[in-house]
Amino acid sequence: MQPYNQVTLPNYSYVFNFESGFIHQKTRTWMQDNWTLGFYYVGVYMVLIFGGQYLMQNRPRFELRGTLCLWNTLLATFSIMGACRTVPEFLCTLTHHGFYHSVCVPSFIEDDKVSGFWSFMFVLSKLPELGDTIFIVLRKQPLIFLHWYHHITVLLYSWFSYTEYTSSARWFIVMNYCVHSLMYTYYALRAWGFPPPRQVALLITSLQLLQMVIGCAVNMWTHQLLQQGIKCHVTPFNVKLSVAMYFSYFVLFARFFYKAYIAKNNGSRKGAPTNPDYPLMKSKVQ
Repeated sequence: MQPYNQVTLPNYSYVFNFESGFIHQKTRTWMQDNWTLGFYYVGVYMVLIFGGQYLMQNRPRFELRGTLCLWNTLLATFSIMGACRTVPEFLCTLTHHGFYHSVCVPSFIEDDKVSGFWSFMFVLSKLPELGDTIFIVLRKQPLIFLHWYHHITVLLYSWFSYTEYTSSARWFIVMNYCVHSLMYTYYALRAWGFPPPRQVALLITSLQLLQMVIGCAVNMWTHQLLQQGIKCHVTPFNVKLSVAMYFSYFVLFARFFYKAYIAKNNGSRKGAPTNPDYPLMKSKVQ
């Protein structure tokens, strides 16, 4: 393993002041002191969405078209910026230091202020992303298990993992930023009245499935390293959590993929999603 002070960093063409001023020790301390607040946020979230569904039963749906356009555009912009700022470090690490370093050394937080800042922003963003569900509830669209289960587990796992500087998160963060860039752009275009071809939804769902496969593979490889006594900055408990999470996502996304595309194309519409955005897990822009 190469010493941290010899880590090769990407040559950024420009570094913003808020990135150069990032101090990872402070953010880690803050998260160590506050990550359990995520459980309270999740509790409030569950009360709001299911209580909201109950209150909306006999009320007309809200349209919220303008708010929805702004919301999806902001999330798409944030995800694109996050992808653009974390992918260079990811590729530089793979190119100069190899796969082991990319999985087992948290230099993306400790040595790179740009990637470190956007990694912390990624973790924090899982809280406001809970707002996706509010649109579903207020617009009286089907709230599926995968949607709220995915939101609460990602938030809790991300916040907990940041307290440990889980090094394999480098892969998870980059993959999520990239997929969300496409997904929220798709939602934004639909909200603005420019729906992309349905093949785009198929592509995004396929990328989501691929993301889960890669996530499982990275975790299994990490588990093997730990079993062999090879140093890797991931705790065995974190690996177990991550494997359980990614595998459950894979099963749920695969089930959705089957219902949305295979069963529907075979003429079996029973149980298949009728909302055009269901294949992307969230039904926000019909």
